[in-house]
Amino acid sequence: MKRITIAPRDNYVEKLEKLSFEFHSLDNKYWNESAYYQLNMDQVNELEKCTNELFQMCLTAVQHVIDNNLFEKLYINPELIPLIKRSWDNEEPSFYGRFDLSYDGVNVPKMLEFNADTPTSLYEGAVVQWHWLNDVFPDSDQFNSIHERLLNYFKGCVEYFDGQVVHFACIGDNIEDFTTVEYLRDVAYQAGLNTQFVYMEDIGWNRFTKRFVDSDNHPIDNIFKLYPWEWLIEEEFGKNILVDSHQTKWIEPAWKAILSNKGILPILWELFPNSPYLLPAYFDSPMDLKDYVEKPIYSREGANVAIYKDGDVKEHTEGDYGEEGYIYQQYVALPNFDGNNAVIGSWVIDGESAGIGVRESDSLITNNLSRFVPHIIK
Repeated sequence: MKRITIAPRDNYVEKLEKLSFEFHSLDNKYWNESAYYQLNMDQVNELEKCTNELFQMCLTAVQHVIDNNLFEKLYINPELIPLIKRSWDNEEPSFYGRFDLSYDGVNVPKMLEFNADTPTSLYEGAVVQWHWLNDVFPDSDQFNSIHERLLNYFKGCVEYFDGQVVHFACIGDNIEDFTTVEYLRDVAYQAGLNTQFVYMEDIGWNRFTKRFVDSDNHPIDNIFKLYPWEWLIEEEFGKNILVDSHQTKWIEPAWKAILSNKGILPILWELFPNSPYLLPAYFDSPMDLKDYVEKPIYSREGANVAIYKDGDVKEHTEGDYGEEGYIYQQYVALPNFDGNNAVIGSWVIDGESAGIGVRESDSLITNNLSRFVPHIIK
């Protein structure tokens, strides 16, 4: 695995904006095409194998949590538990997720966490870097079947949604979330589904019909929401899910709340201590770990994370998380390429490995403004 510098395309900003990729310059340079990462097929096969095995382990972990009633250990809202169980028992489909991996192309990939419920960087991974590849290296390939797998997934959901409208929702004033949701809605439309956009804050509740409705008072039968389950169940309108007479179909399903929780990391380690892809992780204390990462049970975009080396804080981030407590995971250094710490975002679509995106930062902790860098296979 190599990081290679290269001149950006002429008028690349114009090309990005033609793709409706409007947040390319967050923090001055979110999208970075002055370099690319190069992988070979052996490395791609390793990432694919790792991702598929991790997802199967995660499904086993969900069943383990449900069978052993470990919801309190994960600080899951009790009101969410019946929804989790119902969605799991009904095999409500999950279509995507993103594993964050530390991988240098030589050593075995290590799972840092699983963005199972509300992962972003999807559009740039599926579409933007693919267009870059076709412009710059038209004769090369990329580990990227994300778009095709999403399209096939939605085609397979036509019968599941039974011809009803599928709403797609995110909060307002977040261009990254909006772009992700609109991309997914477009893919669903291409697959033949009837779609409609709605902001989360515009979702209403009809107390007479006991149905969720959009801003035009149309019933919501199916909805993809880029909004965490732990937030949704705390919202006044979200609590109506418990008495929803129609049982609106929510995507991602409620059982994904188990996997988006950092508490899944010590549970996975307990279940699969011999897996080469997992790092030792524990509840309550770092146990005998010398170098470790302290992560809140609930945390997003690298907030409230601290890295300890020899008992001292090496790096930490601020944020609003940590009230529920922390887990402790063995620290593993991200591969460093000329001062850039790179993390692999490995996508799962419909339960199978579908491709990667590479993000890099100057710090040891990856956050929402870490740079996205395209890649090729050679």
